[in-house]
Amino acid sequence: MDIEIIARVCHEANKALCDASGEGGQQSWDFAPEWQRQSAMQGVQFVIDNPTAPASAQHDNWMAVKLADGWKYGSVKDADIKEHPCLVPFDQLPAEQRAKDYLFQAIVKSLINAI
Repeated sequence: MDIEIIARVCHEANKALCDASGEGGQQSWDFAPEWQRQSAMQGVQFVIDNPTAPASAQHDNWMAVKLADGWKYGSVKDADIKEHPCLVPFDQLPAEQRAKDYLFQAIVKSLINAI
């Protein structure tokens, strides 16, 4: 199993979590924009490189990549203008948003030995 396959599983699990919480708005992997697929793959690599990092570090890494790419905080996610409501410290995220980082890490750690 390679990084892209693990990223796909993480992405689809995140989509399911978003759908279940009423957040919605996520496209399946095959229809997701390239930047979103790349972000998931980068997140997988972060877990591989930092297997003991807490979920907060996963979020901090995601946030640093977003900010470096020109994203900024916005109350509503808007990829066209690069605004995202999760560009806040991990402890300021709602529980359902923090759950995404825990789920992402759990999936990667579960599948990593299959690479």
